Amino acid sequence: MRPLLRCITGQSARALVEGEYHSASAIEAVVPGLVPKATGWGKYSNGESEVHFFLGDFHDMDLATAPEPDSLMSKVVELHQKGTSPNGMFGFPVPVVLGKFERTVTWEKSWAKSFTHQLEDVIKYDNETNGPWPEYDAACRRLIDVVIPRLLGALQSDGRKIKPVLIHGDLWENNVGIDMETGNTVLFDPGCTYAHNEMEFGTWRCSWAFYFNSPIFMRQYQRHIEPSEPVDEWDDRNRLYSLHPYLNDSAGHPGSFSRQIAYNDMLYLCEKYGPLDTLEKYKPERDISVTGAYVPFTIHQLE
Repeated sequence: MRPLLRCITGQSARALVEGEYHSASAIEAVVPGLVPKATGWGKYSNGESEVHFFLGDFHDMDLATAPEPDSLMSKVVELHQKGTSPNGMFGFPVPVVLGKFERTVTWEKSWAKSFTHQLEDVIKYDNETNGPWPEYDAACRRLIDVVIPRLLGALQSDGRKIKPVLIHGDLWENNVGIDMETGNTVLFDPGCTYAHNEMEFGTWRCSWAFYFNSPIFMRQYQRHIEPSEPVDEWDDRNRLYSLHPYLNDSAGHPGSFSRQIAYNDMLYLCEKYGPLDTLEKYKPERDISVTGAYVPFTIHQLE
């Protein structure tokens, strides 16, 4: 196997390479071959700046062909069933980077608290990039104070339990390939955390999804792992989980329409789980789950 060397400078460079090393190693330990094997990470000086590097196996991949749903989802199921938290809590041992931004990995027994940390991260990054927006800020506050405790708190109340499982953390079409030599599906660029398994699929709701939004993938997954109770709130949890990638995208791309989509989704959730007269009203004509709108995703390298 040929080696792959990635060298990174700038914002969150250490967290990116260290996080990817530990993420890939954690996945390899439970589902060998699902991600390129990680060899190591480190740093050096090029005389002008500090350079961090990631070393792993190189795979020649077809990135244009969609994976076979049953083959891929059986591996994702295996990851979620076997990848159990080392301490029974939600979080991860080291920081990881999604896009350009670090994810808080504080260990928590409460999934609602753990997800709140992660959402507060991207809200902060988004505001730093795009500036204040009072109506949006009010919706964010209501979401954190009322909606998340209700919607995610229900997963761990009234006798219901969920267990933290290892998720890839950035599972979308541009992080999936077909190995040209073996024909196997390979996932790459993981940003793992031990989370509620359903968080894995928040990105599949986003406007840039182009085959993961097909119901066949989720149907194959749910043949083996059923939605958490309350089952009738699965779609609302999926909408909530999609806010993280939307706001991460908005934070990395000033002026992105992702912020408007996320804001409208927040209003939907607030109206349903935490009504407040002072908030603006949800607009179904701006809801891509209603309109089916597709917005191509733009990738910016770490700077």
